[in-house]
Amino acid sequence: MGKDSKAKEAKGKGKQAASGTDDSGSNSKGKGKGKGPKSSDSLGTCTYVKARHVLCEKQGKINEAYKKLQDGWLDNGDKVPPAEFAKIAAEYSECPSAKKGGDLGWFPRGKMAGPFQEVAFNTPVGATSAPFKSTHGYHFILCEGRKN
Repeated sequence: MGKDSKAKEAKGKGKQAASGTDDSGSNSKGKGKGKGPKSSDSLGTCTYVKARHVLCEKQGKINEAYKKLQDGWLDNGDKVPPAEFAKIAAEYSECPSAKKGGDLGWFPRGKMAGPFQEVAFNTPVGATSAPFKSTHGYHFILCEGRKN
């Protein structure tokens, strides 16, 4: 759950979370990603995100799906592989994207509604967000990539 609290922390602090160090607490790690020193700042400023998600109408169902990820991956501090996330999405998600393992593909800033966009654009690549509520129901997201 440590990664989820970091996602929430970045969500709550906005630009403040990007100042100084990246999520690992070091400046040098971000430089190895090919974006130079602005890498940690790219969380909130990138133009496109590639993501998968699980959408459920009921909070209890999203919590059940998320618990499955916690038990299998997140409690060990592991990142959830996209193929494993896809299995959970196919089983639990009530979105048409469930047939594609929750894959939403690449989408630009401004396409998704408020809370969904905020979480998608602030979740680090490879990380899974904590469950959250949007106008469409309850979600959690796996961020698979970001680009400008």
